[in-house]
Amino acid sequence: MALASSEAANPHWTPRAKPEALDHIPGENGLPFIGNTFRILRDPPAFINYMIGKYGKVYRSSAFGAVNLSLIGAEANELMLFDRDKLFSSEQGWGPVLNLLFPRGLMLMDFDHHRMDRRALGIAFKPEPMRGYVADMNRIFAEQLPKWRGDMLFYPAIKQLTLDVAADAFLGVPLGPEADKINKAFVDMVAASISPVRRPLPFTQMGRGVAGRNYLINYFGPQIEERRRNPNRQDMFSQFCRATRDDGQYMTDSEIVDHMNFLMMAAHDTITSSVTSMIWLLAKHPEWQEKVRAECLSIAPAGSAISPDQLDSFELTEYAFKEALRMIPPVPSIPRRALRDFEFMGYTIPKGTTVSINPTVTHMMPEYWENPEIFDPMRFTPENSKGRHKYAWVPFGGGAHMCLGLHFAYMQMKLFMHHLLTQVRVEVAEGYDPAWQAWPIPKPKDGLRVRMVPL
Repeated sequence: MALASSEAANPHWTPRAKPEALDHIPGENGLPFIGNTFRILRDPPAFINYMIGKYGKVYRSSAFGAVNLSLIGAEANELMLFDRDKLFSSEQGWGPVLNLLFPRGLMLMDFDHHRMDRRALGIAFKPEPMRGYVADMNRIFAEQLPKWRGDMLFYPAIKQLTLDVAADAFLGVPLGPEADKINKAFVDMVAASISPVRRPLPFTQMGRGVAGRNYLINYFGPQIEERRRNPNRQDMFSQFCRATRDDGQYMTDSEIVDHMNFLMMAAHDTITSSVTSMIWLLAKHPEWQEKVRAECLSIAPAGSAISPDQLDSFELTEYAFKEALRMIPPVPSIPRRALRDFEFMGYTIPKGTTVSINPTVTHMMPEYWENPEIFDPMRFTPENSKGRHKYAWVPFGGGAHMCLGLHFAYMQMKLFMHHLLTQVRVEVAEGYDPAWQAWPIPKPKDGLRVRMVPL
């Protein structure tokens, strides 16, 4: 049987462009069979900057079993993400990487099907449900963050905390061993997404990832009918179960499971990465940590709950978050497949070509950002943002596939920062500079060693 991520299992996909059809694009394919896979995994930014320096903003490379083109810069981001001419397939870009793990997730859909399901799933992000999530998060943060004191590893702690939020707000399940199993399943699935071994063989990352997916199918599936009948349950999963498309029909059980798998992964792992990078940068720049703390205290006293109406007041906090997302975006690379031939920067690129953009590199390009290596949240004020290319900053993607949970992410970040920074000062050792794993989602390799000092 053909793998779900293979071309054979997806006859509706546009056939891949033959490698020789891309020979006119500058670049290098690397070693036989493995291409540049290990060079990319070892240090993605270094590899990309090497390729840009040698070949320019459009270059060819081979990795993860296929030849693809990288398109670098804000103009490339706009071309692919806004996609005014419907040139690119997100399903066919992500599918070879994620179909074994997150098939039919919202990011793996195109055009009308994507629009219909996005509209149906949007019910969980309307004002009334969001007010409920605010109450849930205020309660969880007030209960758990007072335990964060002294020396600790931040990344595993925030990962567990965001899982607790996801279990409560997304699933409506009590914390405990069941939530731990759900977390392990998601960890295994995300790790498998960049496994060099693309078949689910025993004892491989991909094998563990597919096993995690099977666990979640068996977890979500049997609950759907009960949640559909119970209007009192307001968690995200229950709302997805009751969501209908424009024709009034429910999504099928398998569609709901696939959407839950994908959105749980997207919401859980990306916010974990984003809040970790923000805390790291605020600890590294204590003057900005103090500005954020002062703003939080001006909105509400330490330890108190934040209301939905107060969220817009976290102006400096939002600037700092945007700057953290600029410097360490949670999705470092975004792939698509070309559905037709197209022209870009003087090159004719044939249909069937896998193309990708790279937010990490664009976010550090001096042509868009003055002194890009410096942490400067004020670059996101309305005045300083004026005239900047709209697609120079794309941590949440853009166009039709703009992150559905964008406002949920901002909300969770603001509530977390208020509950934490009004009670402790986050410190790191002098000279401390942790190495970061860049792919599939950035995280500090040592877990980020911090000290929580009570105020």
